[in-house]
Amino acid sequence: EFVAYHAQYVRSLDRAIYMDGRPHPPDYAPHTWEGFSTGEFVGNDLVITTTHLKESYIRRNGPTMSDQVKVTEWLTRHGDYLTITTYIDDPIYLEEPFIQSVTYQWEPHTELEFFPCTVVNENISDKVPHFLPGKNPWLKEFSEQEGVPYEATRGGAETMYPEYRSKMKNMTVAPLKPTPRAF
Repeated sequence: EFVAYHAQYVRSLDRAIYMDGRPHPPDYAPHTWEGFSTGEFVGNDLVITTTHLKESYIRRNGPTMSDQVKVTEWLTRHGDYLTITTYIDDPIYLEEPFIQSVTYQWEPHTELEFFPCTVVNENISDKVPHFLPGKNPWLKEFSEQEGVPYEATRGGAETMYPEYRSKMKNMTVAPLKPTPRAF
């Protein structure tokens, strides 16, 4: 039995998932917010592959996503639980694939409460904070306040693995100094 699944995605647009085995269009085809998605069942999993997405971002405060990104989703149902595992591969902005999963439980009698939204103006300013390359005075602030090697604060795939802790032992740590900030 095939059951429809609908959720907010990227820009909350409806997304067609073609299940008829058609190929993805060529690279020069238009890129849209919902992209071009194909799906197939692999065992009990629905595997969805999406290409042709517009350049955007992965999470609100996360990394940028290029128009060359390929998103693969695995939808797996175990009884009343639906797990969605997302694998994002972007040759431009990611050193390694970005992987995340979320699990939902089926609650047939749940009612979503009305949530009123209040429109507010945030960060009204005629200036946008910016610094020329190498001129940001706050670049090493976290490193200096927390006593962490600066190289470790720059991120990247290497820094998320446990083995990186042994590499950090050979790095220079700036002396701890509280840095007051005024905004």
